[in-house]
This record gives sequence, C-alpha cells and structure tokens, in this order.
Amino acid sequence: MKNTHNIAILGTRGIPANYGGFETFAEEVSARLAARGHTVTVYCRVGNSVHTGSVYKGVRLVVLPTIKHKYLDTIVHAFLSVWHVSFSGVRIVYICNAINSVFAFIPRLFGKKVIINVDGLEWKRAKWNNLGKKAYQVSEWIATKLANVIISDSRGIQQYYRDKFRYEAVYITYGAEKKVASSNDELLKNFGLENRNYILYVSRLEPENNALIMIQAYARVKTDMPLVIVGHAPYGKPYIQKLRTTADSRVKFLGAVYGEGYATLQSHAYMYLHGNEVGGTNPALLEAMAFGNCVLANGVSFNQEVVSEAGLCFEPGNIADLQQKITHLLSKPDIVDTFRGLAVKRISKLFNWDDIVLQYEELFSDMLR
Repeated sequence: MKNTHNIAILGTRGIPANYGGFETFAEEVSARLAARGHTVTVYCRVGNSVHTGSVYKGVRLVVLPTIKHKYLDTIVHAFLSVWHVSFSGVRIVYICNAINSVFAFIPRLFGKKVIINVDGLEWKRAKWNNLGKKAYQVSEWIATKLANVIISDSRGIQQYYRDKFRYEAVYITYGAEKKVASSNDELLKNFGLENRNYILYVSRLEPENNALIMIQAYARVKTDMPLVIVGHAPYGKPYIQKLRTTADSRVKFLGAVYGEGYATLQSHAYMYLHGNEVGGTNPALLEAMAFGNCVLANGVSFNQEVVSEAGLCFEPGNIADLQQKITHLLSKPDIVDTFRGLAVKRISKLFNWDDIVLQYEELFSDMLR
C-alpha cells in the first residue's frame, strides 16, 4: 500500500497560478499529489488568489495577508505561513524561494521536515538594490544550513551549489505537458494577429529577461511579421516605459495574458523568443516547447539544458547574433517545423509533470523514513 503524506507548499503567491513559475509549480504538483491521495495545503496571498473557495483541485488553500511592497511582499507572507504551518498536522513543508530560507528553522523546531526550492540566481536581478542582492546571496548559504533538502530545478543550479557551498542539492526539474493547440480564431483576431504570422515573447518585463535586447535585434530584421510582447511586472513601470518608447510600430504590447488567450498566442506563433538569463529551468520556456513552438532562447546554460537540439540559442547579450538567427528562422519555415516537433518530443520525454510528482513522492518517503 502506498504511503500518503501531509504536505504544505508556501512562498508562492498561491493557486490558481496567475503570476509566475513558482505558482505554476505549486498548482501542477499540488493538484497531482492530492489526486494521488496525499493531503496538500498551498499558502496563498490575499489579493492574489482568484479562487473563492477553500479547496481547489483537491488542495486546501490557506489565504494569509502580506505587505504589498517589493522588498516585503514575499518574506512577510512566508513568515506568517511558517508559523501557521508549524501548528498544523503537516509533516513536510515545501518552501519556495531562497529568500525565505531564514524562516526554515521555525517548522523544524516543531518537528517538520523542510524542503527549500532555491530557484535561480535571484541576486542577479536588476530590480534589487545592493541590500536586496546581498540578502539573496546570504539566503543561499542559509538554505544549505537550515533545510533538510534543497531542490535545484536545473543541473546548472545544482552545480552552482556544489561549487559555491559544497552542497549536493537534489535535482528535480519543473515540468510541462503537451498542450492542446487552441483553435480560438476569434481571440487571435481580437489580438490583431494571424496564424503563424507573429513572433512571440513571454516573460515578466524585467531587465534580466532581456525584452529590450529582443526589441533591438528585431528592429534590425526586415519583416512585416509583428513581435508580440506578453508580460508585465508589478514593480517594473520605468523599464516597461523604456521598452515602449524603444519599440517600433511593428511591436505589439499585450500586457499579461492568461488562460485561453495565452494558449491561443502560444498555439499560433511562428516562433518563440526567450530571453531569461538568471533563473533555472523556466516554466514559460517549457510551456512554449510544450505548445510545439520553435524556440530561439538566450544561450545561458540553464536554457541550453532545456532546449538542447530541439531549438536554437543565441549568444547572451549579442544583438547581432540574435538578429541573424531570427532572420534565418524567418527564411526557413521547414526548419521551424522540424524544431516544433522536436520540442514537443523533448518535453514529453524529460519534463513530464506526472514523472516529476513520482520523484517528489519518493523524496517525501525517504525524508520520513
């Protein structure tokens, strides 16, 4: 008989996912664990959870307040969450985001097992001041001291912890699943787009995700095919304004798009540009490949690890190389079609959510044994 466990996930904005990678992870993993008989709780932030009930896809939701501030939002909610979970029947506390590692000792004092998913190299993000960057760097070290287990979502992050801290993190990647293409032609028309006749970029609009480089390279490309920018950033208004003033008239800014609209955009793009450079395995990149997109990604190690031979990468920061590869793919639709098929196969083989949940079940059992 399979062992079932009582697990809580905290440190995200909550589910249903409507923001970023950790939220996607929390929803996909928690719902699958619940369906397999485990008791799962996800901690949500007031104002972020759009679900009105206390249970979502079999997962218990606990909604707690926070302080809406760039430097306080995450840690205040995590602080409240670890105290709440410490007085519950939860046995395994899964903390997302290295910055929250400072609180890991609290549930451990109450006999809980603590996992920390450290994500990527958050201290490299331009939005943090020097104090914020230092806090993230110190938090990485704290995680190695206070967690029972650290999760790295990419081999590159695993190697980073091995080299810097001599710590062996457990590698379990993010996942995706093959997506059913959206056939909502009306939605596509509402966006002012045509099937296979636009280039898509999706990300939070922050400097290290390189939307500006995408726009600059695209400006040099001779094409009538528009560049569609999807994404927002709650604390990134100056940067977003800079993007808008830099872009030419062929660039379309759609803001944040979710649900059927997002699926429609992913399903009908000619190709997908991915600029992220500081995270680990990026969910938006996985989803683009799962939708069968031809991917052109920033060639940092984390992205190369995901894309491999199923797409192309450009030299980081090299606008000329990016422009050349965009032009090349625009002139070679047969190559684009080949990459689409390879992307779907790679996701199905290596980034399957169901397989990932089995890895977590095995990890939970090992921790409690």
